Amino acid sequence: MTATALVVLIVIGIIIFLSLFTYFIPVGLWITAYFSGVRVKILKDLVGMRLRKVPPHLIIRPMITATKAGIVANVNNMEAHYLAGGNVDRVVNALISADKANIALTFERATAIDLAGRDVLEAVKVSVNPKVIETPLISAIAKDGIQVKATARVTVRANIDRLVGGAGEETIIARVGEGIVTTIGSAVVHKDVLENPDKISKTVLAKGLDAGTAFEILSIDIADVDVGENIGAKLQTDQAEADKKIAQAKAEERRAMAVAKEQEMKASVVEMQARVVEAEAEVPKAMAQAFREGNLGIMDYYNMKNIMADTKMRDAISDPEDKLKK
Repeated sequence: MTATALVVLIVIGIIIFLSLFTYFIPVGLWITAYFSGVRVKILKDLVGMRLRKVPPHLIIRPMITATKAGIVANVNNMEAHYLAGGNVDRVVNALISADKANIALTFERATAIDLAGRDVLEAVKVSVNPKVIETPLISAIAKDGIQVKATARVTVRANIDRLVGGAGEETIIARVGEGIVTTIGSAVVHKDVLENPDKISKTVLAKGLDAGTAFEILSIDIADVDVGENIGAKLQTDQAEADKKIAQAKAEERRAMAVAKEQEMKASVVEMQARVVEAEAEVPKAMAQAFREGNLGIMDYYNMKNIMADTKMRDAISDPEDKLKK
């Protein structure tokens, strides 16, 4: 092996060694931490993080930030939070914000909030600077049947103690909406709501709607109140139309029954007329039988014919139009 080749191999070996050394031992990061007042051990902390597949800068830089802000941070706790899937930077920033705002927030609670899926830094900001939640348009009907539409602005502050397990903004909006509907629905006339919209705010706020949520309701302000449709009159109109259709159906049913009854009576009359015709057809036979048996004489027959003619004449005199027709 020539001297040149040996030099090349040595240079390559040095480069590989330096790359591995700087990878496992981030000297620059250690120097920055040292002069920032953060004491970390090279082998135990920095090399150990590499072996545990934890990027050292994601732990050391937040520690530097916390130390400069006067927050006591433990490297093992921060590394454990990272391995659990948390955001170390966000937790440290939240701790610093809470400390500046005199909000009691421990590292353990902050990491618990972060691991619960909530933005702990945003929660601290909302706790310092309350946010406004605007409800969608809520419709309700007063006792006089008039629809009233309202929107509300709910000012809330984050409750650090209830961030883990507490309900979110959707629950606040739903509860406020329910309170508005109840308040409007209990009004005797809709004008009471229009004249005193603050009555809605006071009634809803007194219900303690923030119980079990991650927020504390500071105020509820009615942003807009409008009059909607006359639902009561509309319902009465619909009811009247339905009653009308029912009455028409019943009248049609009665008419059909009357027509059927009339047809039945006509059939009965036709049947009776047929029986009369049938009975009249038997009269000549009966008279002939009476002649043969001697029960009816010739004078009796002519007397009966005279009576029939006299009756027919009387009928003609009493009904001249019928006579003319005949």
